[in-house]
Amino acid sequence: MTGPVFAPALFDFEAIGTHWQIETPAPLDAAARQAVLDRVETFDATYSRFRSDSLVAALAERPGRYAFPDDAIELFDLYDRLAAATGGAVDPLVGRDLELLGYDREYSLHPASDLERAAAGLTDVAARPSWSTDVVRDGTVVTTERPLVIDVGAAGKGYLVDLVAGVLRAHGVDHFVVDASGDLVHAGPHPIRVGLEHPLVAGQAIGVAEVRNESLCASASNRRSWGDDLHHILDGRTGNPAREVIATWVVAADTALADGLATALFFTGAHRLAETFHFSYVRLYADGRAERSRDFRGELFT
Repeated sequence: MTGPVFAPALFDFEAIGTHWQIETPAPLDAAARQAVLDRVETFDATYSRFRSDSLVAALAERPGRYAFPDDAIELFDLYDRLAAATGGAVDPLVGRDLELLGYDREYSLHPASDLERAAAGLTDVAARPSWSTDVVRDGTVVTTERPLVIDVGAAGKGYLVDLVAGVLRAHGVDHFVVDASGDLVHAGPHPIRVGLEHPLVAGQAIGVAEVRNESLCASASNRRSWGDDLHHILDGRTGNPAREVIATWVVAADTALADGLATALFFTGAHRLAETFHFSYVRLYADGRAERSRDFRGELFT
C-alpha cells in the first residue's frame, strides 16, 4: 500500500482473529487507542460465534427474543439487502454449515459426515434455515423459533472497520487508514494505491487499486481453507463452498458494503448487484480469467 511520502504513525493490534493496523499522520493518544479497543471488544462480545459468552452464542443455544445493540440495525439491514440481491446466497445463517465443515469454535477443521449434516437439517434445501424466513426483526430485537448460528463474516469485519473509523473521527482524527487484513477504509486528501494480492501466489499482485475517501475489501477462498477444497465462503442456499470464483476486490463508499459485496460476487453477477448497490470491482476466476468494472480506478497486470 502506498500513499503520500511521510512516515505514518502505526497502531497495530490483534482482534476478531486477524491483524489490524491503523495509520495516522501523528500517533493516536492513549484515550483514542483504548476507545478503539473497547469498541472492538463490544462488537466481538455481541457477534462472535467463537466466544461462548457472546450474544450470538446464546442465540445458537436456544430460540427466543434477543435484544441486539443499536449498531445491529444497520448491519442486519445490509444483510437483508444482500440476501435479496443474491437470491439467498449471502445469508448470515451459514454459521452452522461452517461449524459442521470444521470451521468451529475449536478450529477443529474436521468436517462432519453427510449423516451429521442431514441430522442438522442442512442437506434438505427446503428445510435449511434462511435469514428471510427464520429471523423476525423489530428494530434491535431478533426473534427466532429454533436455535440458529449467525455468522456475520460476510460483512461484519467491514462493518467493524467503519465503526472503528467512527471512533477515530469522534477523537478528532480525520486522516487515517484502518486496515483489518485486507478490509480497509481511507480518509484524507491524498489517495493510496493498494496491491491486489494473488490468492494463489504469496507476495504477488494481480493489479493495483487507487482508493481515496472510500473503502476497499478483498475476499479470497484461500484465506481460510482446509481439508479437501473446503473454505469459509459458502453459498447460503446450499451450504457448499464457492468454486467458480476464487477472489474478489470491491471499492465502495463504506467498508461494510464493500465487504458484503466482495462475498456476493462469488455467487451473483455484478450486473444484478449493480441494480441495488453502487460499487466497482475486480473478480478472479478459478480458470485464471479476471474481470473488472469499467469504473474501477486502478490497473490489472497482464
